[in-house]
Amino acid sequence: MIPGLRVAIDERAVVVAAERPLRVLSSAVVGGGFADARAILNLHVDQGAHALAGPATFDTWLETYAHGAGLPAPWVGLLTAAQTEHAVRAEATDWGFHVLALATVGLSNRVVAGRVGARPWQPSTINTIVVVDGDPEPAAMVNAALTVAEVKTLAMIEADVRDDAGHLASGTSTDAVVIAATGRGARARFGGPASELGATIAHAVREALTRGIRAWQERHP
Repeated sequence: MIPGLRVAIDERAVVVAAERPLRVLSSAVVGGGFADARAILNLHVDQGAHALAGPATFDTWLETYAHGAGLPAPWVGLLTAAQTEHAVRAEATDWGFHVLALATVGLSNRVVAGRVGARPWQPSTINTIVVVDGDPEPAAMVNAALTVAEVKTLAMIEADVRDDAGHLASGTSTDAVVIAATGRGARARFGGPASELGATIAHAVREALTRGIRAWQERHP
């Protein structure tokens, strides 16, 4: 476990709270982009709820939960229709980096990037949160997000996940990723899969997503 970090997983949310601000890059619905955050929130919402809501409602859902749970501000927030109580956690340590990966997996809206057209936004299904006890440069964090996407697609292919047309799926239509760093310890200029940081991230993410995808398939035979 990364010192100064608290993780909570239940049927309502996956929460990562830090004693000191984390440097974050994410595609989060609230607080996305580059930001500093004391907490990362992945909130469960009912499938189809997005059809009755809008961006202002998404903010309200997240803010209501964050305030009720006493999460430290600032925070970044994601939404998922996947069952958060089934979130998978994995860790890896190498080359001076300690990486925590948390993944919520739902495969109901699997797609093939490049074959599918634009679709209405809905709560993300595969949300991957990565926390690095290390000090990556901004470009390395962007590179790390690409590494997570590569690992996710490989895990989908290895699990033979296919879209409705029978093509091997690359992900789901609204996957989200968070890369967070403590800013202490080992420094990193690169985050690709062949770099020291990227390889450590890939190891943790691969374990989390492989287990998460397999568990979803077992619950939906």
